[in-house]
Amino acid sequence: MENGEIIGRIKENVLRRVNTDKIMWFSMWFLVSITTFGLALFPMIYQLIERRNRHFHRQKELETFAISVLKRKGINIEVEPEKLRERNSFLWTLSIVLIVPIFAVAFFLSKDLLLHERRQVSLFKKILPDEDVAEQKIDLKFYVAITLATLGVGIIYWLYRVFNDYNNHFKEQWKIEDRMVELLG
Repeated sequence: MENGEIIGRIKENVLRRVNTDKIMWFSMWFLVSITTFGLALFPMIYQLIERRNRHFHRQKELETFAISVLKRKGINIEVEPEKLRERNSFLWTLSIVLIVPIFAVAFFLSKDLLLHERRQVSLFKKILPDEDVAEQKIDLKFYVAITLATLGVGIIYWLYRVFNDYNNHFKEQWKIEDRMVELLG
């Protein structure tokens, strides 16, 4: 594959973020969940897991293309392998019928984003050494503690943070991606 073709694939990948990295609003989902007596939790959890999976897949593809362009320019970057795997959206959503798995869903969504972001920040700092790449603070211990201290009611706050943490991650990544396309192109 030629450099120009790879740059084109990177641009296509970045354009796909409109479909993969959707901004979701907790307040809307929360109100709909209340008015539907919790039934809206199922599509909400499904959407959260699906957007996570789509984003991580797109990011992995983008990394592969960017590293390929850099190798062709004589720049070798060591990247630790992605250890996160795709989650089955349907099964995890279905599991919340049992109540307890919603805590597991909140935990793995937060933990996966934390691991993904640490790895991604490391990579972006190597690709764009002059850029200020900020890593979000995701305080899993606090989320767990607040949920336990409130006997489970804290899950509402935790889900609120999951929505916002992913939204903030996407917005920050979009800035870095745009800058990366400028520099690689």
